[in-house]
Amino acid sequence: MSDLTPTSERPGLHVSKPSPSDPATASAVCHCGASATAKGDSQVKALVDGYTANHGPAHSQNGR
Repeated sequence: MSDLTPTSERPGLHVSKPSPSDPATASAVCHCGASATAKGDSQVKALVDGYTANHGPAHSQNGR
């Protein structure tokens, strides 16, 4: 399996939770240059919500 971590050349969002007892982790890179990482279920949820609302898909919806 290839590395799914987003980069500036391959922007996106990657979330991992290897098992129910492990904390989730996430990384995000947007084509606008913004990037973020998070660890812990609630922090990962906040990162996903923020990325979805303000980066990635939001750029094409808002014409940015």
